Amino acid sequence: MKRLLFVGDVVGKAGCEFLCSELGKIKRKYDIDITVVNGENSAQGNGITRYSADMIINSGADIITTGNHAFRRKESLDIFDEDYIIRPANYPEGGVVGKGVCVLDMGAYSVAVVNLMGTVYMEPLDNPFAKIDELLPQLETPNIFVDFHAEATSEKKAMGHYLTGKVTGVFGTHTHVQTADECILDGHTAYITDAGMTGPEISCLGVDVKPVVDMLRFRMPARFKEADGKCFLCGVVTEFDEKSGKSHKIERLIIK
Repeated sequence: MKRLLFVGDVVGKAGCEFLCSELGKIKRKYDIDITVVNGENSAQGNGITRYSADMIINSGADIITTGNHAFRRKESLDIFDEDYIIRPANYPEGGVVGKGVCVLDMGAYSVAVVNLMGTVYMEPLDNPFAKIDELLPQLETPNIFVDFHAEATSEKKAMGHYLTGKVTGVFGTHTHVQTADECILDGHTAYITDAGMTGPEISCLGVDVKPVVDMLRFRMPARFKEADGKCFLCGVVTEFDEKSGKSHKIERLIIK
């Protein structure tokens, strides 16, 4: 049996620093073999930069996934030349930097991580269901994990059920609030609707509370900033059989 740790959206400098302080301890405690971190909000002011990506990798991550803020920082698009940083695979072909799949060679086995983005209440990318159908026959490993970066819980649930028996795990990201529906679907596929976030706990999805409340209350533009205060780390640990690609256990984590 092997264990994969998936960490929910890391938010800003505080989130990166908390990840650096806690990830090594978590990996030792749970005997983690592979670590995947969503880093699309890891830079100060949103997006991902070389600096924030390096912080995540240096903390102990093997692969960084992203989402709708992947290309927010135009000065850092070259980070997607790295094999270990991926963006949603269902961006239209041609003219988009990066790739949507990373395959880790672990010697006796390999693990594929696929990044997809939903289209309900999100950008009109290519159909994520059609894209994963296209990708799966190309992956020469039974150990396949999907970061499905989506807004609608219904779309995430649908993807989990669609991929049941086809992949090892489907982990939702983007909404930053960890859900309590972790399960093993049909004895094969680990699933959670949203893995949560890593960053300031007393916040609005990592952002200082007052500007968000003011914007929603008065409907006036507001400048958001990263919240202060103590952080937490949210994610899941999945135990899987590397020979069959079947998950046997998924456990939610909230580290404060």
